Amino acid sequence: MGHYDNIQNIYFIGIGGIGMSALARYFSARGKNVSGFDKTETQLTRELQKEGIEVITSPKVEDLPDAILEDKQSLIVYTPAIPLDHAQYLHFAADGYTMEKRAAVLGNLTKGHFTLAVAGTHGKTTTSSMLAHLLKVTGSSITAFLGGIAENYHSNLILDGDRAMVVEADEFDRSFLKLAPNIAAITSMDADHLDIYGEDSQIKESFNAFAALVPKDGKLFYANGLPLKGTSVGVNDDADIAAVNIGVKNGSYHFDLRTKEKTYTGFELSLPGKHNLQNAVTALAMAMEYGAPPEFLATALASFKGVQRRFSYRIKRTDLVLIDDYAHHPAEIAAVHQAVQEMHPGKRVLAVFQPHLFSRTRDFAEGFADSLNLFDELLLMDIYPAREKPIDGISSEWLLKMIKNDKKELVQKEDLSEVIKAKKAEVVVLMGAGDIGEEVEKIRKELSGEN
Repeated sequence: MGHYDNIQNIYFIGIGGIGMSALARYFSARGKNVSGFDKTETQLTRELQKEGIEVITSPKVEDLPDAILEDKQSLIVYTPAIPLDHAQYLHFAADGYTMEKRAAVLGNLTKGHFTLAVAGTHGKTTTSSMLAHLLKVTGSSITAFLGGIAENYHSNLILDGDRAMVVEADEFDRSFLKLAPNIAAITSMDADHLDIYGEDSQIKESFNAFAALVPKDGKLFYANGLPLKGTSVGVNDDADIAAVNIGVKNGSYHFDLRTKEKTYTGFELSLPGKHNLQNAVTALAMAMEYGAPPEFLATALASFKGVQRRFSYRIKRTDLVLIDDYAHHPAEIAAVHQAVQEMHPGKRVLAVFQPHLFSRTRDFAEGFADSLNLFDELLLMDIYPAREKPIDGISSEWLLKMIKNDKKELVQKEDLSEVIKAKKAEVVVLMGAGDIGEEVEKIRKELSGEN
């Protein structure tokens, strides 16, 4: 572990975050005494507690674990999403504790290891999870920090040795510039996080700065069409590495992988949507570059089950389908629609969307209106504020008026299950990055008649 060898107690402010919890699990597995705060209890915080990590929901200083209060050498890890007037944060800052952002901690861990990093405004979680799975299954010794719960491992952390690290590289707050990648990929560079960046051009600059972190003896892969230099990856196009001869059979993609040297045959992917084919090509290209034996990669990819809340089937019957997805950007919503159309042609689709952040809703309102308009029917929830204060005039009512489809209505979270059931849609798609994910099981039970 190197950098953190002499620290015994580690406290995370915002431990329930997907990236924070992966780090917490990592240090706990390495024998550190790990604890943390999160304002809400979730499935993830409950799992951390089962794993022996203390999680408190009180922000008060007096409720901090004794081990942290008594040990000024403790490491305090925090996320940029926490408010700067947070009582515990202020206490640690005033008392001279070592405090590091999540990104800095992850960066320090990657500096001591060969690192494969996946960046991009969409696709990075699925691609990095696929890559970690491909490497693990084909015998590489890796540790992976993922931005989602990989279905194969029921975790956002894979601990299987430390010859290399696989990390999801997060552009939020320019976090990914702390990493030291040897092999990297950029899956997309759409405008997002304009609350942090201000301008689309600054996002592109930031991704270019990330690309520049790759050393001369390293390799950068990028989605064909992006204004980058390196090796392009694509689907049925002129990319350096591409999926070709694509067919759909029994709900799965079958394809070959064409590289400059050779075409590898017989790949199968059970995740729907062209965006997932793109993710698979990226993961395969990175795995081959790292040295995974190509002859075993097809079997490894076929066994990949996906990531929770990334087009996750919660009900899959001939008469009723319930899909849960993390989509929170217009391009992601459009990708979900494309996948639904391809897998369930001719079915009536009800979309349920919880916007995430007032600023994102404002910045991409037209895009949201256009992508949500693609569905047959829409239920729109209130905006999930996350780290933000409300913005005057920006609300779900305002967004609803912009959507042309007349089969649309606002719905409150507490009424969600009943309203969805009453709609009697053949396919229901739940989308959003807020707390809609916590409602999924309730909705599944209601639609299945288990209540």
